[in-house]
Amino acid sequence: MQYENRIEPEKCKGMDDIRREIDDMDREIIAILGKRFQYVKAASSYKKNESSVRAPERQRAMLEQRRHWAASEGLSPDVIEKMYRDLVHYFIEEEMAQWQTDSTASQPTR
Repeated sequence: MQYENRIEPEKCKGMDDIRREIDDMDREIIAILGKRFQYVKAASSYKKNESSVRAPERQRAMLEQRRHWAASEGLSPDVIEKMYRDLVHYFIEEEMAQWQTDSTASQPTR
């Protein structure tokens, strides 16, 4: 999926055009992150334990892939990794809370 610009960068007529395009892209990026978060929360129902929620091996592989993607787009792999580390840390904490709520609710009462 690729963002469709209304105006290509080289055809912007000034800062207003540039800022509008950047704002539109940021809005779309945030909407996509919101959708990603919905998948993260849905994943909690498939996790059996805390280790499967945190999934350190998956996290390492995912970050490495994002580094490759960043490099292929001409972005700093270090910056993109930091951004994803922060994002994933937040998502994992939220998923953990969801998983704990779900696992507590599914336990039989005494």
